[in-house]
Amino acid sequence: MEMLLAAESAMRTMQPTDQHRTLEIKTLGLTTDAVATRTGIRWQPDLCINDNPSADLIYIPGLWRNPRPIVKQHSALLEWLLQQYQNGAIISAVGTGCCFLAEAGLLDGKAATTHWHYFDQFQKDYPQIQLKRQYFITQAGNLYCAASVNSLADLTVHFIQRYFGQTIASHVERHFSHEIRKAYESSGFFEATENPHPDEQITQIQIWLQDNYHREILFPQIAERFGMSIRTFNRRFKNALGQTPLEYLQEIRINTAKDLLKTSNLSISEIADKIGYDDTGYFTRLFKKHLATTPNDYRNTVRAKLFRT
Repeated sequence: MEMLLAAESAMRTMQPTDQHRTLEIKTLGLTTDAVATRTGIRWQPDLCINDNPSADLIYIPGLWRNPRPIVKQHSALLEWLLQQYQNGAIISAVGTGCCFLAEAGLLDGKAATTHWHYFDQFQKDYPQIQLKRQYFITQAGNLYCAASVNSLADLTVHFIQRYFGQTIASHVERHFSHEIRKAYESSGFFEATENPHPDEQITQIQIWLQDNYHREILFPQIAERFGMSIRTFNRRFKNALGQTPLEYLQEIRINTAKDLLKTSNLSISEIADKIGYDDTGYFTRLFKKHLATTPNDYRNTVRAKLFRT
């Protein structure tokens, strides 16, 4: 929380003329009753699940000792995490807190890590998950796992870069964890990034599209936002990635839809709406164009594979 607030403060000081991202940081509990830790410290949640809060970025803390009894007792939290994931939130868990993502089924078929002491039990409890024992950080879409608190600090620097830019991220990194920090890229396992390129501004546009794919996207406005003409924007994007901005956006949306079809019970129209399409017919035609199957047939196929014994 302090690292994120330091980033917000640095943005106001170092880039006073820019539009600032205002943070609203809240803690969440099953109720708003104070939570007592094993050491006796009491933590007062700001919100409870029944408030139905939404979030852009969620942190799930680790649990001391065996996490399984606590994880299995709190199905309401698992349902909330599923809902937030379906709404496009980035979710980050540390140590044994990764079991919440696993128990919710969000990590099935995806890379994950956890505290080293629980590797064997984690693998036994969740055989569908690709456990990456040699990595301190894993990323699968909007789901991040950190093996330790120090790794979570590294991950937070990455989130700050994503939201505030490299300059602010470097500032926070120097002031918080320069003596222990490892390069984020060197300690993590990440989904394959196709077509790496040196155009940093296009990279920032890619991140913006990944964060806003569920909204109405008008490319002339994006070009203006990043200080380009629409012609320059289209040319540089195509040169960097080998595809048009529209093709890239459609790829993000279709990949998100595939995951929602696998992990949720949302209807096809609800999924279309979640990824930014208000025309279910158009979404279905686009999905079939990309995958040569309809969303319903895709859901039936992946779920048959998932539950086959």
